[in-house]
Amino acid sequence: MSRKALIAANWKMFKTPAEAKAFVDAFLPLVAGHARDEIALFPSPVLLPTVVEAARGSNVAVGAQNIHFAEEGAYTGETSIGQLKAIGGTHTLIGHSERRQYFAETDEIVNQKLHTALKHGVVPIVCIGEVLAEREAGKTADVLKTQVIGAFAGITAEMAAPIVIAYEPVWAIGTGKTATPEMAVDAHRIIRAEVAKLLGAQVGANMRILYGGSVKADNATALIGQEEIDGALVGGASLKPDSFAAIVKY
Repeated sequence: MSRKALIAANWKMFKTPAEAKAFVDAFLPLVAGHARDEIALFPSPVLLPTVVEAARGSNVAVGAQNIHFAEEGAYTGETSIGQLKAIGGTHTLIGHSERRQYFAETDEIVNQKLHTALKHGVVPIVCIGEVLAEREAGKTADVLKTQVIGAFAGITAEMAAPIVIAYEPVWAIGTGKTATPEMAVDAHRIIRAEVAKLLGAQVGANMRILYGGSVKADNATALIGQEEIDGALVGGASLKPDSFAAIVKY
């Protein structure tokens, strides 16, 4: 089964509503008719209605950077899955390294959010990756396996089709450092093998695994062109329409 690449833009805590609309208005013509890859934008919560409306009817999906695992409740500052769906959001990031680092998200929380997204038909992009100290200590494989096992607790092969994994070496996010294609491919193979071990060879073969970590137009082809790499989760280079469009057209 051919895995269709997904190119995702994580805007983090950037842009006003006016800036977000201007981006979409400029970006859509640059990728009009582009069907080879799926394209998704992940703005911050207050921008979601603006971006969903601006992208309506296009080939660009819109998702949340984070959801809460509870369907509703007294969780001040959080976004529920129902709120996301009600405004037309179709995807969500789960367990981004910055959520893990700054907001104490654990593998258990990632797992709860994954179950919630799947229950409600939202496409989850589960983020995993090692920090620099773990890589330098030779623990990359152990970290990735542990995070996959934790995230996928209670997930069955029948549930798994919508899931996307994003491998993001934490040491390469926003640092200008990028994993070489060979390093990224090795990590993706470890992840795919663990998914296959947990959910079966077919699920492992079909699951899309994105690379994230200082992806830019000048390294996108070398990375996404690898057979094991099924797209990219793009940070800083996704903030300008032309640079993100260049990555989409790698």
